[in-house]
Amino acid sequence: MKKKRKIKLKYKNLFLLLLIIVLLITLLISVINIIKWHIDNDNNKNQIKEVLKKITIEEINEGEIIDQGDISKPNPYWDYIKMNMINVDFNQLKKINSQTKGWIQVNGTNINYPFVQTKDNEYYLTHSFNKSYNDAGWLFVDYRNKLDGTDKNTIIYAHARLDKTMFGSLKNILKSNWLKNSNNYVVKLSTEYENTLWQVFSIYNIPTTNDYIQTEFNNTYNYQKFLNMLLKRSNYNFNTSINENENILTLSTCYNKTDKVVLHAKLIKRVKR
Repeated sequence: MKKKRKIKLKYKNLFLLLLIIVLLITLLISVINIIKWHIDNDNNKNQIKEVLKKITIEEINEGEIIDQGDISKPNPYWDYIKMNMINVDFNQLKKINSQTKGWIQVNGTNINYPFVQTKDNEYYLTHSFNKSYNDAGWLFVDYRNKLDGTDKNTIIYAHARLDKTMFGSLKNILKSNWLKNSNNYVVKLSTEYENTLWQVFSIYNIPTTNDYIQTEFNNTYNYQKFLNMLLKRSNYNFNTSINENENILTLSTCYNKTDKVVLHAKLIKRVKR
């Protein structure tokens, strides 16, 4: 009996020892991940500061108003087309990263960054603006987009960082404070080809899917069907229409581990560079 009891105690102690070791390893991994997260954040914040020192964002107003058909007054659209666009000189930014393609500002968020483009949609998930390895990543445009003014759907991605950098503040679009201010319903882009102003027409969070990141369409019917899907999906009615003749902008990031938060806007004003 004593021998059996000793064996049981031995196995019990061994189990407890293994459990302690597993817990210590788990704790160590968690601590390492937290430290790495802070290091990535600090490195990216330094990148942001460096980038902002290198550029001057110029406000410009003159541009081509994109025909929207008959829009009755009053409608916020008539205020939006009077808004300034942004113009950015990319020479200094291209010295840091030759893959720089544009700059984006989203009203009512912290989004005010350059975006890049490479041959896939993976590299900048784990690399910063200066191409150093960083899990915070950077803003990047879909590799399929041409950015020459012909894209029907221009798509920009970034991580939703907890410190609100990158697309971390894009979740603001789902909050009542953001929605209460109609001046937030615009996005400004500056690229090497043109400066543009976009009016938001759809926002939502959705279980991860690829159906909204299509860039090419076989015909106008399929494109209009696609636009109708985006419009119907919106969490909020922006009281605006969208047709097959218009170009759109899509911003996409993670809402949580299983869902995405998405913004769609249509082109309302542009000026060629």
